[in-house]
Amino acid sequence: MPTNPLAEVFGFPIDNQSNEAKRYRKGRICPFNNKVPNCTKDKALDPLGVCSIFNDDGVATITCPIRFRENWIIAEDAAAFFFSNDTSWTSLTEVRLKDGTGQSAGNIDVVLVSYDEHGRLIDFGSLEVQAVYISGNVRNPFAQYMGNPDGQSKMVWNGPNYPRADYLSSSRKRLAPQMLYKGGVFNEWRKKQAVALHKSFYATLPELPEVSPEKTALS
Repeated sequence: MPTNPLAEVFGFPIDNQSNEAKRYRKGRICPFNNKVPNCTKDKALDPLGVCSIFNDDGVATITCPIRFRENWIIAEDAAAFFFSNDTSWTSLTEVRLKDGTGQSAGNIDVVLVSYDEHGRLIDFGSLEVQAVYISGNVRNPFAQYMGNPDGQSKMVWNGPNYPRADYLSSSRKRLAPQMLYKGGVFNEWRKKQAVALHKSFYATLPELPEVSPEKTALS
Protein backbone atom coordinates (compact mmCIF):
# COMPACT_ATOMS: atom_id res chain seq x y z
CA MET A 1 0.00 0.00 0.00
CA PRO A 2 1.55 3.36 -1.00
CA THR A 3 1.88 6.12 1.59
CA ASN A 4 0.29 8.63 -0.79
CA PRO A 5 -1.55 8.38 -4.12
CA LEU A 6 0.68 10.59 -6.29
CA ALA A 7 2.90 8.77 -8.77
CA GLU A 8 3.67 11.51 -11.33
CA VAL A 9 3.11 15.27 -11.14
CA PHE A 10 3.69 17.42 -14.21
CA GLY A 11 5.45 14.52 -15.89
CA PHE A 12 7.87 13.45 -13.15
CA PRO A 13 7.82 11.15 -10.10
CA ILE A 14 7.19 13.24 -7.01
CA ASP A 15 10.61 12.39 -5.53
CA ASN A 16 12.42 13.65 -8.64
CA GLN A 17 14.13 16.85 -7.53
CA SER A 18 16.16 17.44 -10.71
CA ASN A 19 16.32 20.95 -12.15
CA GLU A 20 14.22 19.77 -15.09
CA ALA A 21 11.46 18.40 -12.86
CA LYS A 22 11.45 21.60 -10.81
CA ARG A 23 11.16 23.70 -13.98
CA TYR A 24 8.13 21.72 -15.17
CA ARG A 25 6.45 21.96 -11.77
CA LYS A 26 7.13 25.69 -11.47
CA GLY A 27 5.72 26.48 -14.92
CA ARG A 28 2.89 23.91 -14.71
CA ILE A 29 4.29 22.58 -17.99
CA CYS A 30 3.08 19.37 -19.67
CA PRO A 31 5.92 17.31 -21.19
CA PHE A 32 3.55 15.02 -23.10
CA ASN A 33 2.47 17.03 -26.16
CA ASN A 34 -0.56 18.82 -24.81
CA LYS A 35 -2.24 21.23 -27.23
CA VAL A 36 -0.51 24.08 -25.37
CA PRO A 37 2.77 24.02 -23.39
CA ASN A 38 1.03 24.10 -20.02
CA CYS A 39 -1.06 21.44 -18.34
CA THR A 40 -4.77 22.23 -18.72
CA LYS A 41 -6.29 19.34 -16.79
CA ASP A 42 -9.36 20.29 -14.77
CA LYS A 43 -8.57 24.03 -14.64
CA ALA A 44 -6.47 26.08 -17.04
CA LEU A 45 -5.37 28.56 -14.36
CA ASP A 46 -4.90 25.98 -11.61
CA PRO A 47 -4.29 22.71 -13.45
CA LEU A 48 -4.46 19.37 -11.69
CA GLY A 49 -1.07 18.18 -12.87
CA VAL A 50 -1.40 14.56 -11.73
CA CYS A 51 -0.40 12.27 -14.61
CA SER A 52 -0.71 8.98 -12.75
CA ILE A 53 -1.56 7.65 -9.30
CA PHE A 54 -0.65 4.52 -7.39
CA ASN A 55 -3.23 1.77 -7.05
CA ASP A 56 -3.61 -0.19 -3.83
CA ASP A 57 -0.77 -2.51 -4.88
CA GLY A 58 1.61 0.39 -5.34
CA VAL A 59 1.56 0.14 -9.14
CA ALA A 60 1.22 3.37 -11.11
CA THR A 61 -1.73 3.79 -13.43
CA ILE A 62 -2.25 6.63 -15.90
CA THR A 63 -5.14 8.95 -15.06
CA CYS A 64 -4.56 11.68 -17.70
CA PRO A 65 -5.09 10.86 -21.39
CA ILE A 66 -2.41 13.36 -22.46
CA ARG A 67 0.15 11.23 -20.58
CA PHE A 68 -0.14 8.65 -23.36
CA ARG A 69 1.33 11.07 -25.91
CA GLU A 70 4.90 10.71 -24.65
CA ASN A 71 7.16 10.67 -27.74
CA TRP A 72 4.00 9.82 -29.74
CA ILE A 73 4.77 6.11 -29.37
CA ILE A 74 1.04 5.30 -29.42
CA ALA A 75 0.65 6.95 -32.84
CA GLU A 76 3.68 5.12 -34.21
CA ASP A 77 2.39 1.78 -32.95
CA ALA A 78 -1.12 2.43 -34.30
CA ALA A 79 0.31 3.39 -37.71
CA ALA A 80 2.23 0.11 -37.79
CA PHE A 81 -1.09 -1.68 -37.16
CA PHE A 82 -3.09 0.32 -39.70
CA PHE A 83 -0.68 0.72 -42.59
CA SER A 84 2.16 -1.06 -44.40
CA ASN A 85 5.74 -0.37 -43.36
CA ASP A 86 6.58 1.99 -46.23
CA THR A 87 3.50 4.21 -45.76
CA SER A 88 3.70 7.96 -45.20
CA TRP A 89 1.29 9.02 -42.49
CA THR A 90 0.34 11.82 -40.13
CA SER A 91 -2.12 12.27 -37.28
CA LEU A 92 -4.93 14.58 -36.17
CA THR A 93 -6.27 14.93 -32.64
CA GLU A 94 -9.79 15.49 -31.30
CA VAL A 95 -11.63 14.88 -34.58
CA ARG A 96 -15.43 15.13 -34.50
CA LEU A 97 -17.21 11.92 -35.57
CA LYS A 98 -20.76 11.93 -36.95
CA ASP A 99 -23.13 9.00 -37.29
CA GLY A 100 -25.31 8.13 -40.29
CA THR A 101 -27.89 10.73 -39.32
CA GLY A 102 -25.33 13.52 -39.12
CA GLN A 103 -25.46 13.63 -35.33
CA SER A 104 -22.32 13.78 -33.25
CA ALA A 105 -20.96 10.42 -32.16
CA GLY A 106 -18.25 12.06 -30.05
CA ASN A 107 -14.66 12.93 -30.74
CA ILE A 108 -11.95 10.57 -31.91
CA ASP A 109 -8.85 11.04 -29.80
CA VAL A 110 -6.40 10.49 -32.66
CA VAL A 111 -7.04 9.89 -36.37
CA LEU A 112 -4.11 8.55 -38.37
CA VAL A 113 -4.16 9.14 -42.11
CA SER A 114 -1.87 7.74 -44.79
CA TYR A 115 -1.10 9.63 -48.01
CA ASP A 116 0.70 9.14 -51.32
CA GLU A 117 3.60 11.09 -52.86
CA HIS A 118 1.14 13.73 -54.06
CA GLY A 119 -0.37 14.26 -50.61
CA ARG A 120 -3.62 12.49 -51.47
CA LEU A 121 -5.39 10.57 -48.72
CA ILE A 122 -5.11 6.79 -49.06
CA ASP A 123 -6.41 5.35 -45.80
CA PHE A 124 -7.18 6.22 -42.18
CA GLY A 125 -7.77 4.63 -38.79
CA SER A 126 -8.97 5.57 -35.32
CA LEU A 127 -6.98 5.53 -32.09
CA GLU A 128 -8.89 5.81 -28.82
CA VAL A 129 -6.99 6.70 -25.65
CA GLN A 130 -8.46 5.64 -22.32
CA ALA A 131 -7.00 6.75 -19.02
CA VAL A 132 -8.35 5.57 -15.66
CA TYR A 133 -10.97 7.44 -13.68
CA ILE A 134 -10.24 8.42 -10.09
CA SER A 135 -12.65 7.83 -7.22
CA GLY A 136 -12.02 10.11 -4.28
CA ASN A 137 -10.27 13.47 -4.04
CA VAL A 138 -6.85 13.74 -5.66
CA ARG A 139 -6.65 17.54 -5.64
CA ASN A 140 -6.10 17.77 -1.88
CA PRO A 141 -2.93 15.62 -1.82
CA PHE A 142 -1.79 17.33 -5.01
CA ALA A 143 -2.20 20.75 -3.37
CA GLN A 144 -0.27 19.64 -0.30
CA TYR A 145 2.57 18.35 -2.44
CA MET A 146 2.72 21.45 -4.64
CA GLY A 147 2.86 23.66 -1.54
CA ASN A 148 6.38 22.36 -0.94
CA PRO A 149 7.56 19.78 -3.50
CA ASP A 150 11.05 19.57 -1.97
CA GLY A 151 9.76 18.89 1.50
CA GLN A 152 6.77 16.74 0.50
CA SER A 153 8.52 14.26 -1.83
CA LYS A 154 8.06 11.51 0.79
CA MET A 155 4.81 12.78 2.22
CA VAL A 156 2.26 10.54 3.88
CA TRP A 157 -1.34 11.24 2.94
CA ASN A 158 -4.07 10.32 5.42
CA GLY A 159 -6.73 12.75 4.24
CA PRO A 160 -10.39 11.75 3.78
CA ASN A 161 -11.78 10.40 0.52
CA TYR A 162 -8.46 8.79 -0.42
CA PRO A 163 -8.15 8.74 -4.24
CA ARG A 164 -8.06 5.38 -5.97
CA ALA A 165 -8.04 4.09 -9.51
CA ASP A 166 -11.61 3.23 -10.56
CA TYR A 167 -10.94 0.52 -13.13
CA LEU A 168 -14.50 -0.78 -13.25
CA SER A 169 -16.09 2.55 -14.14
CA SER A 170 -13.32 3.22 -16.64
CA SER A 171 -14.06 0.04 -18.54
CA ARG A 172 -17.83 -0.42 -18.19
CA LYS A 173 -19.00 3.19 -18.25
CA ARG A 174 -16.46 4.68 -20.64
CA LEU A 175 -14.29 2.30 -22.66
CA ALA A 176 -16.89 -0.32 -23.63
CA PRO A 177 -19.62 2.17 -24.71
CA GLN A 178 -17.07 4.22 -26.65
CA MET A 179 -15.79 1.15 -28.49
CA LEU A 180 -19.29 -0.09 -29.32
CA TYR A 181 -20.63 3.27 -30.51
CA LYS A 182 -17.63 4.61 -32.40
CA GLY A 183 -16.53 1.13 -33.39
CA GLY A 184 -19.86 0.56 -35.12
CA VAL A 185 -19.21 3.54 -37.38
CA PHE A 186 -15.69 2.45 -38.21
CA ASN A 187 -16.84 -1.10 -38.82
CA GLU A 188 -19.32 0.17 -41.41
CA TRP A 189 -16.48 2.09 -43.04
CA ARG A 190 -14.29 -1.04 -42.93
CA LYS A 191 -11.60 0.91 -41.11
CA LYS A 192 -9.48 -0.25 -38.21
CA GLN A 193 -9.69 1.02 -34.67
CA ALA A 194 -6.96 0.83 -32.03
CA VAL A 195 -7.06 1.52 -28.30
CA ALA A 196 -4.27 2.76 -26.01
CA LEU A 197 -4.47 1.62 -22.38
CA HIS A 198 -2.03 1.56 -19.52
CA LYS A 199 -0.81 -1.96 -18.76
CA SER A 200 -2.17 -1.85 -15.21
CA PHE A 201 -5.65 -1.01 -16.56
CA TYR A 202 -5.51 -3.71 -19.23
CA ALA A 203 -4.65 -6.28 -16.56
CA THR A 204 -8.03 -5.67 -14.88
CA LEU A 205 -10.06 -6.47 -17.99
CA PRO A 206 -11.57 -9.90 -18.66
CA GLU A 207 -9.39 -12.18 -20.76
CA LEU A 208 -9.69 -11.10 -24.37
CA PRO A 209 -9.13 -13.26 -27.48
CA GLU A 210 -5.87 -12.58 -29.27
CA VAL A 211 -5.14 -12.85 -32.98
CA SER A 212 -2.07 -12.11 -35.03
CA PRO A 213 -1.92 -8.71 -36.84
CA GLU A 214 -2.18 -10.59 -40.15
CA LYS A 215 -5.67 -11.82 -39.23
CA THR A 216 -7.02 -8.36 -38.51
CA ALA A 217 -7.24 -7.33 -42.16
CA LEU A 218 -10.69 -6.02 -43.11
CA SER A 219 -12.36 -7.57 -46.15
